[in-house]
Amino acid sequence: MNDRQTAHFRSILRAWKRELMEEVDRTVHHMQDEASNFPDPNDRATQESEFGLELRTRDRERKLLKKIESALNRIDDGTYGYCEETGEEIGLRRLEARPVATLSLEAQERRELAERQFRDREDGF
Repeated sequence: MNDRQTAHFRSILRAWKRELMEEVDRTVHHMQDEASNFPDPNDRATQESEFGLELRTRDRERKLLKKIESALNRIDDGTYGYCEETGEEIGLRRLEARPVATLSLEAQERRELAERQFRDREDGF
């Protein structure tokens, strides 16, 4: 991967990180502004359900932020774009689709196949 490509992916990752952080801020403000003690139990339950869904979404985004930070660290140390399993280059098209990818397409497919086979055995099917 050349310097221009590396800069391109660094830019994508930083923008994605900034976007997620802005969403976290919006969620915090939304939950503070909307937090009410409704007298009707149904209204309270609806609000708690909405907050729960929002918090689960933020938790997934928090995990994604860790992956983004890890990808930025890999760019800095020169290992970005290489498969963690095989050491081969991860294709640019895959990185465009999933900039935080750590496995080549083939390695990811092997891992998913093994997970499905293992899960099927545990389920007794």
